[in-house]
Amino acid sequence: MYMKLVVLDGYTENPGDLDWRGMEALGDLTVYARTDHSQVKERMQDADAVIINKVPMTRELMQESKQLRYIGVLATGYDVVDIEAASDLHIAVTNVPGYGTDTVAQYAIALLLEVTSRIGHHAKRVKEGEWANNADWCFWDYPLMELSGRTMGIIGFGRIGRKVAEIAQALGMHVLFHDAHADNDTHAEKVSLEELLRRSDVVSLHCPLTKENDSLINKATLALMKSNAILINNARGKLINEYDLAQALQNGTIYAAALDVVREEPIRNDNPLLECDNCLITPHISWASKEARRRIMDTAVENLRCFLQGKEQNRIV
Repeated sequence: MYMKLVVLDGYTENPGDLDWRGMEALGDLTVYARTDHSQVKERMQDADAVIINKVPMTRELMQESKQLRYIGVLATGYDVVDIEAASDLHIAVTNVPGYGTDTVAQYAIALLLEVTSRIGHHAKRVKEGEWANNADWCFWDYPLMELSGRTMGIIGFGRIGRKVAEIAQALGMHVLFHDAHADNDTHAEKVSLEELLRRSDVVSLHCPLTKENDSLINKATLALMKSNAILINNARGKLINEYDLAQALQNGTIYAAALDVVREEPIRNDNPLLECDNCLITPHISWASKEARRRIMDTAVENLRCFLQGKEQNRIV
């Protein structure tokens, strides 16, 4: 079955180092690098299948797109799609689970290592002349921390959480986890959320965003954490109340935070965390290695191929 396919926001998935040939083999393909809200309706008007990353798919858009039969999300999370509406309108929705396990876990640990070793900071200071002008043979102006023997608390113990635990254990850390849906683990200790927050030197978020855990990290939960605790988040920005976190960082409730996600992306200039020297923020790139993006592309193509063949793969509805 041949289809009209439209990719609405393809640039982040493929800025030019991959190709769309797999999709092109399945239909008449149009790829837009970016699509703003005012352009969505027109661009998907005659499409049989729409491929998206972050472009919201509302009930209104789906109702007005009379030919639409398929929405492929180039990500694991599919909260940009009104799933109830898609189900009502008999529009298939697929996602790409598991593509970024190694990449995202690696990045979470990289965020932690930057906080504890400040490699980027000290490399910059060398180029600024601080080492050359120093009286000693070595130089540092940030406390350096060893992770071995400390406790890592992981909230969300799916594929990524388990991979983070594996790396943390290789660094000599004791691992706690909290996840109502995960079984006990022989290598990590399952505890309540409160116990995890109280005991952990590092708290790393790896849970999906739900209505129940929006602002999971807030004034009350931050107050449970150690004053030397480090918070890591490269899951979803809305897991954190950013005003509460900014206050906690500024008043010493916790030691530091390292984030790859924020509540509103791109980040707003008035985000309170930008004022916190002890908050490291990167621009939502922990998923974006070429290897991970290639897996997204390959899986998205296979998802659509299976749909056209009447098979189900990674189908949400």
